[in-house]
Amino acid sequence: MELPKFLLGDNTDFPDDIFIIHLDYPRFIINLKDDEVEFIEEAEDLDEAELNTEMESLIEAANAFYDREMELYEKE
Repeated sequence: MELPKFLLGDNTDFPDDIFIIHLDYPRFIINLKDDEVEFIEEAEDLDEAELNTEMESLIEAANAFYDREMELYEKE
């Protein structure tokens, strides 16, 4: 099975939070309420500078994913 790069999630225990789950390496979850990032797995093959650059790019991609999802939701 091929998995998408990002998933959008919510949880009844956190009704004000929206989560974006990144399923490619390195796996992490972003809470859009406060932009907190929780790593599911650490990026062991990247040094701190590379990780920061990679995370900036991934967070921008996650935001673009969320914007596209919201546009589709609003059309329905």
